[in-house]
Amino acid sequence: MDITAFSAYSYFFLTLFMTVILYAYIYHLYKHKKSADGVDYEEYAKLALDDEIDDKPIYENPKRKKVGEKDE
Repeated sequence: MDITAFSAYSYFFLTLFMTVILYAYIYHLYKHKKSADGVDYEEYAKLALDDEIDDKPIYENPKRKKVGEKDE
């Protein structure tokens, strides 16, 4: 077996291995999204699009006062 055949086999198996890893990672993300304690990564992905100062936040902060509210 010469070096070209070895590099061709290496490239094929490395590509196959990386594809399996990618699909396993995608499955892992969607499996944890369905569970109650999973993180919804799509909400965080919206941060890249909704990054203006007046956009609605992902999560409301209960400790933060609204503009015009008074202390009690």
